[in-house]
Amino acid sequence: MSRYYNKFKIFKDEAFKYFGLFCTFFGLLMLAIFIGNILHNGFARLSWDFIKNYPSRVAENAGIISALMGTIWIMVMTALIAIPIGIGAAIYLEMYAKKSWFGRIVELNIANLAGVPSIIYGLLGLEIFGYQMKLGGSILTGALTLGLLILPIIIVATREAVKAVPKSLSEASYALGASKWQTVRMTVLPAASSGIITGIIIALSRAIGEAAPLIVVGALAYVPFVPNSPTSDFTVLPIQIFNWVSRPQKAFLINASAGIIILLCFVFLMNAIAVYLRIKKRVKY
Repeated sequence: MSRYYNKFKIFKDEAFKYFGLFCTFFGLLMLAIFIGNILHNGFARLSWDFIKNYPSRVAENAGIISALMGTIWIMVMTALIAIPIGIGAAIYLEMYAKKSWFGRIVELNIANLAGVPSIIYGLLGLEIFGYQMKLGGSILTGALTLGLLILPIIIVATREAVKAVPKSLSEASYALGASKWQTVRMTVLPAASSGIITGIIIALSRAIGEAAPLIVVGALAYVPFVPNSPTSDFTVLPIQIFNWVSRPQKAFLINASAGIIILLCFVFLMNAIAVYLRIKKRVKY
């Protein structure tokens, strides 16, 4: 009887392995079909004119320069806001904060905030930054909102990276007479930088594709100018793509495919930078 039971367990293990393999290949196949369809429709539309032209009601003359520059503005401002606050909060929680029930509640809420729908952050940003702080539908409002959105991701990733640093490095630093801040700045952060950078890139990759919170805070669907300050009105690539997809003309769908290719290039470039920096840091440390 036990022999048949063992055979059944082996069969279940093998069946689950092949089921997992099937699911993996099925997901990759769907992704390949999706990206292949986008490349097929939009690659021929890519040109310098498409990048430098402003949006237009004529699909053949429409471009993405205002959305592209708005995306760059938003990403730079979001990074400047979220990265120092997120890393600072993570270092405090991991290295300085006392272990107590209040600290555990804070940690639990930070972890839960990473799963809150982005539209909720949009409503929060509209009320606090748009209305209470009277920033309106500006780039700064959008950046502050996206900063709140990705802040929990950066905090969690930074804390995990700091936890992964061997205790022996910190103890050796203390043994040489370094203070806690010197240990954090010169030992812990350099050793954890690979994981921190990865978390930051993942967070920014999520932010670059968000449209819902920016629509809520007042990002425009049609912007015939390039933003020139943090208080300017703006649009971003996801909103411009959504605007084109919502139109019935096939030419606008082709424009949307080309815009998706540009957006994917941004995401792939950011992930490539993360992989390069992670490998470089691993070789160094």
